[in-house]
Amino acid sequence: MPVIPGRSSRKRQILYDRARYRERHRVENAFCRIKDYRRVATRYDKLAANFLSGVALAILVAFWL
Repeated sequence: MPVIPGRSSRKRQILYDRARYRERHRVENAFCRIKDYRRVATRYDKLAANFLSGVALAILVAFWL
C-alpha cells in the first residue's frame, strides 16, 4: 500500500496509509539531520566500515548530545 497520497486533481483517488504518512516525516527529518555532517553527506571514507562508524558518530552527536 502506498504511503504518499496522490495528487488532489487525480480523477481516481489512490488509497494510502494515513498513519504511516504522518510518521514518515520523522524518518526524513532524521536523514536530514544526519546529512548535516559533511563527512557523511559527501562520503569521504572509502571503506564501508569507516563510513558506518562516521554515520554512527553523526547519529550520536545529532540525537544524543
